Amino acid sequence: MKYKRIFTIVIDSLGVGAEPDAAQYDDEGTDTLGHISEVKKDLHIPNLQKLGIANLHPLAHIEAVKEPLAYYTKLMEASVGKDTMTGHWEMMGLHITKPFQTFTDTGFPKELIDELSRRCDNRRIIGNKAASGTEILDELAEQEINNGDLIVYTSADSVLQICGNEETMGLENLYRYCEAARELTMKDEWRVGRVIARPYVGRQKGEFKRTSNRHDYALKPYGKTVLNALQESGYDVISVGKIKDIFDGEGITEAYKSKSSVHGMQQTIELADKDFEGLCFVNLVDFDALWGHRRDPIGYGEELERFDVLLGEFLKKMREDDLVMITADHGNDPTYKGTDHTREMVPLLLYSPSMKGHGLLKIGESFADIGSTIAENFEVKKPEGTIGVSRLGEISKEREEGLI
Repeated sequence: MKYKRIFTIVIDSLGVGAEPDAAQYDDEGTDTLGHISEVKKDLHIPNLQKLGIANLHPLAHIEAVKEPLAYYTKLMEASVGKDTMTGHWEMMGLHITKPFQTFTDTGFPKELIDELSRRCDNRRIIGNKAASGTEILDELAEQEINNGDLIVYTSADSVLQICGNEETMGLENLYRYCEAARELTMKDEWRVGRVIARPYVGRQKGEFKRTSNRHDYALKPYGKTVLNALQESGYDVISVGKIKDIFDGEGITEAYKSKSSVHGMQQTIELADKDFEGLCFVNLVDFDALWGHRRDPIGYGEELERFDVLLGEFLKKMREDDLVMITADHGNDPTYKGTDHTREMVPLLLYSPSMKGHGLLKIGESFADIGSTIAENFEVKKPEGTIGVSRLGEISKEREEGLI
């Protein structure tokens, strides 16, 4: 074991240029990070810069550095799709061949809505769009209560959410409706990663509050991942942000929910003071949810700047036997048409205070190189059927000293 602790930090949606097959997804020419740097001319990310981000990917107004601290490369996605679950599951070794569907731009198809209505006591379905959970209650909850309708909505992710008033609809009915939705959305063309029951209380606008009786009907990863292998071998697998939800708890030993991406990095900095042996797996979602989907390159750039400040704090806390891997799960070019994710390569920056070398590594053929590197470091056997190539040898001491 070379590193006692590995921190894998996912800057959600920070793509670094279109995948070779991007045209099949209507995403040709996308470049999340590159286009942000063109629009936000004063983008200031000195810590990412010193690790080598501009050496990896030319950026407007940010120069490459002569002696970057990290090894760096781009990873291509082997799986089909461009969503959160696919990206993260692939990182940990799974090859997804049936895509999760997202309905961010279109809402759910009429055929699905009609069948869901039939299975939900013929309630009329309202909403059927991507929305904030609190905003849709203010907009439609009175109508749901007064008319016996059913609020169904989605988000940027592969998800179907159903709202239900705990007093007028009752939790039992809400959960039954969600079970029906889960069954329907197992079909390939309607396949979503999660169905979520969103109960609330209150009778009029301004009073509505979501309760803690939320229930997720998630798809578990279809096979074991590197997270399971680590857990089964007795290592810590600490989740920060929505990692636990993405894997439906599989392979996770300890979990911390984050209120924001800034909070997620603050939690990660606190965890750097903790003694553990294994993986800390972090997802920072605001880049995607607040700025990418809203097509706000300035806001996205400012979020990157906030991250970079906290990254500087984190780097100071790193120990000699720590490794940090900074990456992303897909693209979401805020200068591109529509509101959907974009099919892009993702960055991989690898840094440890003990490294003597640095530089460009060959492009990876899957995000699973991340999980493979982690598995080799902790000397755990990758689960059968998983993909990916470890990069540990490329960043090892022998390479640094020029022996290989």
